[in-house]
Amino acid sequence: MPSARASTAGHTAAGPGAGGQDVAGARPADDDDGAGGAVPVLRTADEATAAARAYAESIADGVIERDRAGASAPPVAELAALDASGLLAITVPRAAGGPELGATVLAEVVRTIAAVDPSIAQVPQGHFLFVDALAVWGSPEQQQRLFGEVLRGARLGNAQAERGGLHAQDLKTRLRGFPGAGTGAFGPGAGAGPSWPRLHGRKYYTTGSLTARWIGVTALDDSNTLVLAFVRRDASGVHVDDDWNVMGQRATVSGSATFDDVPVDPGLVVPYARAFEVPQQLGARSQLVHAAIQAGIARGALNDAGAFVRTKARPFFEAARAGWAHAASEDPHTIYRYGELATKVSAAEALLASAAATLDEVGRVPAGEKEAGRGSLAVAQAKAFASDVAAEVAGDLFSLSGASATDEKYDLSRHWRNARTHASHDPVAWKYHHVGNFLLNDVLPPNHGQL
Repeated sequence: MPSARASTAGHTAAGPGAGGQDVAGARPADDDDGAGGAVPVLRTADEATAAARAYAESIADGVIERDRAGASAPPVAELAALDASGLLAITVPRAAGGPELGATVLAEVVRTIAAVDPSIAQVPQGHFLFVDALAVWGSPEQQQRLFGEVLRGARLGNAQAERGGLHAQDLKTRLRGFPGAGTGAFGPGAGAGPSWPRLHGRKYYTTGSLTARWIGVTALDDSNTLVLAFVRRDASGVHVDDDWNVMGQRATVSGSATFDDVPVDPGLVVPYARAFEVPQQLGARSQLVHAAIQAGIARGALNDAGAFVRTKARPFFEAARAGWAHAASEDPHTIYRYGELATKVSAAEALLASAAATLDEVGRVPAGEKEAGRGSLAVAQAKAFASDVAAEVAGDLFSLSGASATDEKYDLSRHWRNARTHASHDPVAWKYHHVGNFLLNDVLPPNHGQL
């Protein structure tokens, strides 16, 4: 597997930024350049998890540097290595040439990477959602084209949420000149250029788009219907900015993207509204990735706390004076609390694995509302609990490790900052609400795709 520090030839030319500005190092890879060679197809769970471990190890040394740099130095080399690893294609259907590995493998891959760097782990979250959307709702032509790209190492960036509306999905972005999905007015091979529909709008939280090859953009068409349009990252009128200045998940560079009269191949517009008019698992599978990120943060924080206690921390003076501890790792209170936190982390990982197994049972297309709800509720429990545990471990890391752990040279605060930043996009309280409402009142969760 290529090192995360490998040459970024073919990936480091300046790319267009917002307002015509250039963002150095942000150009997407060309269709055939991969990231320095053929992209492997990881056919089995063992191959995928081994690749995830190898990739996570390859990026471990630079995690503090990436956290500190944030948007000022996007992780271009690290993401090029991810694109080349084969991990982006693990959920591509077998019919399209992919391995079609299940949710259990996906969760473990994401958790493994997130335990080292949750920012990098979050970058392909939208990518995996769009692979699912294409697998269920894409036309054969769309699947052939875009899955072929993914198998060659293309990453699909995310452009769904917006600022300024009532909520993040209160969309103002429009696809003009597209009369409505399924009307037959457009299709693969329709005339290019001026006859193509045009995309207009501005998105935020565009995780992964800065260095993606393609961007999936949600918009309303001329019939006010939700569609998902795929455009090239380097297409005319696409401007991706690095205006991402937050306390955590900094290397995701999830800033804004502007689409200014962007021509859209009508053959690459997916009728997205239909996905939420029937029982679906797009939301649950997407949320599973988020749950895996939180479980990974929890494990990473626990690992760093243990390493600091064993190698750098001192026992509390009362324990040392009483002769109970000659090292911090012998302090009875530290031992107890670390064991308690370790148990919660293991429980979060077990709940994640159980939720993933449930999604594998339900499948991408659930057999009715009850099956869809079963998958959504399983993931809601895993996501809510992992989020709580991640924040708890990341905060208590300092009570275990002592004042010396607050030295900025260790950058241990990144665990808490990452946990809180990531969890803030999706309130845990609503997860617990839906779980409780089902158990108490037999009310299934909504089918809006976010649970």
